[in-house]
Amino acid sequence: MKNILIIGCGLIGSSVLRAIHFRKLSKNIFIYEKSKKNILIIKKLKIGCQVINKFKNININFDLVIFCTPMSQYSKNILKINKFITNKTIVTDVGSTKELSSKKFKKHLKKNITWIPSHPVAGSEVSGAKHGNKDLFKNRWCVLIKEKNIKKKHLSILKLFWKKLGAKVVMMNPKEHDFIFSITSHLPHLIAYNLVKTATDFEKEKKYNLIKYSAGGLRDFSRIAASNEIMWRDIFFSNQKNIIFAINLFIKNLNLFKNDIKLKNNNKIIRKLINTKKVRKKIIQLKQDINKPDFGRF
Repeated sequence: MKNILIIGCGLIGSSVLRAIHFRKLSKNIFIYEKSKKNILIIKKLKIGCQVINKFKNININFDLVIFCTPMSQYSKNILKINKFITNKTIVTDVGSTKELSSKKFKKHLKKNITWIPSHPVAGSEVSGAKHGNKDLFKNRWCVLIKEKNIKKKHLSILKLFWKKLGAKVVMMNPKEHDFIFSITSHLPHLIAYNLVKTATDFEKEKKYNLIKYSAGGLRDFSRIAASNEIMWRDIFFSNQKNIIFAINLFIKNLNLFKNDIKLKNNNKIIRKLINTKKVRKKIIQLKQDINKPDFGRF
C-alpha cells in the first residue's frame, strides 16, 4: 500500500504503526492524533511517519484508513476523512463491538466506500503510545466482519494486511461477534471492575486495610480493572443489549452458587467447580494461554 492513515495512536494505534513500519507494509504512514503526549512518543520512535494535526490542505488519497480511537469519537472523525478517500480506499476500525459502530460508519461515511470492520483481539490493561508493541498482534485473533456488498478484492487485501501483522484472521457477522465477545471479554471486564469496587467498598465499611493483603484473585482482577475507562464505557454502552443479557445470566448463576453454599450442597458445588476447571484446560489446549502456574508470571 502507498498511503495508510491511522486515526488515534494509543496502545492499539501505535502498535499498528510499529508493526506496519517494521514489516514495511506501506510507503507512507500518516497518523491523526490529538494527544500531545502520544505525538511526542511517536516522534521519538523515528519511524518517519507524518503527523496530521488538521485535515486541511492535504492532497492525499489514502489506500487504508484504520480507526483506533475510542468508539465515541468515530462519528466526528468519519466526517473529517470523507474528502480524502475514494472508492479504492478501505476503511476499517479496531473496536470491540460492531453492530452500533457499523451503523455510525454507514450513516456518516460517504457512499461507495469500502467499510470492513476489524477487531484485533489483542488489548491490554495499559494504554497510551508508550506501551505500543510491533508484535502485539502476533498469533492473536483478528475478527473481520463480512457484510453484504463488500468487494472481495478489498476483503482479501485487509485479510492479508492483518495476517502480515501476525494475526490469525476469522470471519464473523456483527451480531455473532457482539454476542460472543459480550461473554468472553465484556462481562469479565465488568466483573473485574465490580469486584474491585466491592473490595474497596468493603474496606471503607469495615475499616480494614485489606487491599495490601490482595491474594492472587483480587490481584489478577485488579489488572483487568486497570484498563482504559473511556474505551470500556464505550464498549458497555455500544453492546448494551448483549451485556445486560450476560449480566442477568451471571446473576442467575451467582444466586445458584449462593444457594448451594447456604444449603452446604456438597455434590452440586463440587460438580460445578470440577466442570469449570475443564474450561481452563480447553483454553490451554487451544493455545489461548500457556500451561504454567500463575500464568507464567515467574
